[in-house]
Amino acid sequence: MTTAQIDTALWDLGRATGVISLALFTIVVVLGIVTRSGRPLPGLPRFAVSAVHRAASLLAVTFLGVHIVTLTLDPQSKLRWLDSVIPIGSHFRPLWIGLGAAAFDLIIALIVTSLLRHRIGRRTWRAIHWTAYAMWPFAMLHTIGAGTDARAPWLLWVLVGCGVAVFAALGWRTSAGFLDDTDRVTGTRIPSALTRPDRPVTVGQLTGTRGQR
Repeated sequence: MTTAQIDTALWDLGRATGVISLALFTIVVVLGIVTRSGRPLPGLPRFAVSAVHRAASLLAVTFLGVHIVTLTLDPQSKLRWLDSVIPIGSHFRPLWIGLGAAAFDLIIALIVTSLLRHRIGRRTWRAIHWTAYAMWPFAMLHTIGAGTDARAPWLLWVLVGCGVAVFAALGWRTSAGFLDDTDRVTGTRIPSALTRPDRPVTVGQLTGTRGQR
C-alpha cells in the first residue's frame, strides 16, 4: 500500500470507529438507565441486562481507543496526542475537538473509579458515575461539530436514533409511573399509615408482621 492509501485507510477507520463508539455509548447510557431502574428487559433477566451493559461498555471503549489512535496517526486530521485528553488547544476545530476530549476524560475517570470502587466507597463512585453521563452529550456534539460526515444522511439518521433512544429512556425514567429500584427489588411498599399523620404507626406495619395477641 502507498502512503496515500494508508492515510486514507486511517482516515476512514477513524471516522467509522467514532460513529460506532457513539452508537455503543448510547446503548451503554440507555442500559444504564434500565439497570438503575431494576426492571428487566422483555425476555432478559436482570443479570443479562447488566452483562450486556458491561459488554457494550468494553466494546465502546475499544472502538473509542481505535478512533483516537487512527486519527492521531493520520496526518490529514492534524490532531496531536494531547488533543485527545486536553479539552483546549487543538489546531483543528478546537471547540468540537475539545468536547470530544472532555468526553474521553470523563470515560477515563469512570474506568479508574470503577477499578477503585471498593477503596473510594460507593457514594463517591456513584457521584462520579452520574457525572460521567455528561459524556454522551459531549460525544454527540463532538460528532456533529468535528465530523466531516455531519451532513451525510446516514449519519443524521444515526444521530437522530441515538438522541431518540436516550431521551425516550430519560422520559420513562422521570415519568410519574416509574418505580424506584429499591421498591422493585425488595417488593416492599411504604405503609399507607406513614402518609396519614392522623393514624399511629405500629411496629407490625413497619416490619411487615402481625402483632402477637
